[in-house]
Amino acid sequence: MKKRHLATLELIFSHPVSGSVRWSDVVALFQALGAEVSEREGSRVGVVLFGEVRVFHRPHPSPNTDKGAVASIRKWLDEHGVRP
Repeated sequence: MKKRHLATLELIFSHPVSGSVRWSDVVALFQALGAEVSEREGSRVGVVLFGEVRVFHRPHPSPNTDKGAVASIRKWLDEHGVRP
């Protein structure tokens, strides 16, 4: 994992939940972890990782991921032992 992916992971795991996590950085982190990321209908993005499929809403017009999605991503990664 590159330094920028680790920085994103640290931001995802920060307390309180950060509202400044860029969606493009989250996607790059998923891909660095081996995920398959695909565009779905509308603003939905499918992520296949850990043998599971999760669907997230790509933020717009802001590039930042909302706090609820960040908390969900943090929980999912933590369940699979991915921590900063």
